[in-house]
Amino acid sequence: MRNFDRLATRGGRLGRVAAIALIVCATIFAASGFDAPGIAQESGQVPGEALGSASDSEFWRQLRGGAEGTVSIPDKNAGRLIQSEGELWRNWRNGPLSNLGILLLVATVMITAAFFAVRGRIKIDAGRSGRLIERFNGLERFTHWLTAGTFVVLAITGLNIMYGRYLFGGQPGVSGEFGSLHTFFAALTAYGKMAHNFLAFAFMLGLVLTFVLWVRHNIPNRHDLKWLAVAGGLFNKNIHPPAKKFNAGQKLLFWVVILGGLSMSLSGIALMFPFTFEMFSKTFAVLNIFGLGLPTDLSANEEMQLSQLWHALVSLVMIAIIVGHIYIGTIGMEGAFDAMGSGMVDENWAREHHGLWVAEMKGEASPSDHDDSVAASPADPPDKGAPQRA
Repeated sequence: MRNFDRLATRGGRLGRVAAIALIVCATIFAASGFDAPGIAQESGQVPGEALGSASDSEFWRQLRGGAEGTVSIPDKNAGRLIQSEGELWRNWRNGPLSNLGILLLVATVMITAAFFAVRGRIKIDAGRSGRLIERFNGLERFTHWLTAGTFVVLAITGLNIMYGRYLFGGQPGVSGEFGSLHTFFAALTAYGKMAHNFLAFAFMLGLVLTFVLWVRHNIPNRHDLKWLAVAGGLFNKNIHPPAKKFNAGQKLLFWVVILGGLSMSLSGIALMFPFTFEMFSKTFAVLNIFGLGLPTDLSANEEMQLSQLWHALVSLVMIAIIVGHIYIGTIGMEGAFDAMGSGMVDENWAREHHGLWVAEMKGEASPSDHDDSVAASPADPPDKGAPQRA
């Protein structure tokens, strides 16, 4: 019993010593360990000297400049915490590009309206002959309307993506509810995006067919200079410069559509399949041959941002040009719509605007380069009767 009492006494003493030691350690830990993170956070320092000798300002400056880390997930772009070029892209898209686009489109409409008010509709100077000549066959007209129809849809849906929210995306009238215009904009944008993406491939097909069918007729020749010298007679009556199947103005439009359409298609594909292509890095590398000093180490995000800016810029320019083309082909010139409508045009219209082509088609001698009179042959006076094929 004595030994047992001695052991109990010793155990009690050891227990008291251990308890006191634990209390002291806990007090020290609570006074130092728990307060350290709070102190570090209040002073803006990173715990554990993680930055080494680098200052906080230097650390954030590197992040702001696009410093990249390593990540284990498939999306390696996540290693870049801050992409400053994104702000630059947003400012350009919503600022100069958007504003200049509106000015360009408004100016195009105003200039076209002013031209129509001053010049009026361009008439067939000799009047209709009543004789028809085939201008475009069925395949050519199909190609034209395939390309034109899809372009119009792409233009409308693209303009909605860029400007629609300013017109239709107003604030909801009641908190938590959307107004009718806002709902209309949401539906138009959702379905318009799908139409834009899928019809883009039909537009590309139209471009290919257009190039194959008409490239041989759109090679520049000496007659184009004479056509350009008098602006095709658009500003004066009874001036009809020589032209083959396509005049200089139509040739310019052809190459704008082909090259601009190709550029739009490539940038559009890059947007539909993000982070897949590096077109601008490679393009800049080629352009640097001329000493331009363009950046070639573009990130995937920068490639996407440049693709969007370029896609929008080229599209706006092409829309403005096509507005002029639509005007000339409809109300701007008598007899012009027939070419792509029925494919048959009046012979006098054809002789006035494409005299060399008519001569080739009918096996006649080429008209004089400076013949400003109508193309109606003296031996064939205009026939006011029923139209006949030439």
